[in-house]
Amino acid sequence: MKIVQINVRNLKTHLSGLRRSSSLSDPQLESSTKKIVDDVKRNGDKALFKYTKRFDNQELTKRTIKVTAREIEKAQSLVSKELKADLRTAAKRIREFHKHKLPKAGMYKDNLGNELGWLIRPIQRAGLYVPGGKAAYPSTVLMTAIPAKVAGVEELVLVTPCPNGELNPTVLVAASIAGVDSIYKVGGAQAVAALAYGTESVPKVDKIVGPGNIYVTIAKKLVFGQVDIDMIAGPSEVLIISDGSSPASWVAADLLAQAEHDEMAVPLLVTDSPQFGKEVRKEVSRQLKLLKRKDIASQAVKSQGRIFIVKNIDEAVGVANALAPEHLELCVKNPKVLLKKIKNAGAIFVGSMSTEAFGDYVAGPSHVLPTGGAARFSSPLSVYDFLRMPSVISISKKGFQELSDSVMNLAYSEELEAHALSVKVRK
Repeated sequence: MKIVQINVRNLKTHLSGLRRSSSLSDPQLESSTKKIVDDVKRNGDKALFKYTKRFDNQELTKRTIKVTAREIEKAQSLVSKELKADLRTAAKRIREFHKHKLPKAGMYKDNLGNELGWLIRPIQRAGLYVPGGKAAYPSTVLMTAIPAKVAGVEELVLVTPCPNGELNPTVLVAASIAGVDSIYKVGGAQAVAALAYGTESVPKVDKIVGPGNIYVTIAKKLVFGQVDIDMIAGPSEVLIISDGSSPASWVAADLLAQAEHDEMAVPLLVTDSPQFGKEVRKEVSRQLKLLKRKDIASQAVKSQGRIFIVKNIDEAVGVANALAPEHLELCVKNPKVLLKKIKNAGAIFVGSMSTEAFGDYVAGPSHVLPTGGAARFSSPLSVYDFLRMPSVISISKKGFQELSDSVMNLAYSEELEAHALSVKVRK
């Protein structure tokens, strides 16, 4: 990992060197993805099956695209009792967290007797994208499906790629635990298009959530407006602030936990101790050799990994707020004091025991988080993503008398005469 001394003057230069979302605007990738999306939009199942054959080496038909009850039953027999128990533990904790986060409808009367407020209504059908390429993620099933269920979504449709026709049994078990209604054996941009526009086999949804590769992400961006999406996600990232009070081996392990996701993952450490930075770099090199996914992690560490040395921990907070990282770990002596200063982050892990892996699996909040600096303006996936809040407006006689002239004057000022007349005819 590169060790870089940074300060306020050179901060922007060093942060801009991190490729956190640049590929999302690649014209060639967007063009090739658009062809797939448009083909599925026009030709439905025919195009969907064609791309599934091309990219996943899997022959599908209307009869075989949907996962059957028998296939789910078989999956149950292939997953150990211990792992199923762990999935249920995670599901229970995720469900509990999101129940606490549910908003409530509200109504109030103003001083003119007008009744104003908002309702809470879930979307009807949500599409869940679960990766299945380099790795399969049953945890993502729980982290996307359970908030939707808690919100009251009527139907959950899950898509997941099945390379060479192989279904991941743990994904199917997780889907069963989370209450997913139907599962389809498709992935990639073609699956996103199928969810957005509907095909003869795959139902159209109202919103698509869940992480995927670059083609999935671009496809979600292309169909936004036709359906809602959760976010435009880039590579996974972690920023760890440490004052050297945590063991270097812990910090190194947390950096590698992100690095093993993808070659483009971004593992970062900010510390005010140059000596500690060197110890962490040494530990990263040692632990890398022990990983099964060391080739992926090594590439991420080499190309995107950084150890930033700052003058003090306040400067480290400045780096974190500028980066707005997906995951932020506060591995310092007084983390709760530091927490008050954090403005921008997807998920904040407070204290050295709060390794980011807990957030990935069992803590409770969803691990679907804003990346690439999007934490400056967006939030983690939650029940809010599956709810709509229509306004309620009931004007009283007194309210009409008191406010009608203002409405008409404002309407005339915008040259919207019919607006004004709709009030005038009621006077």
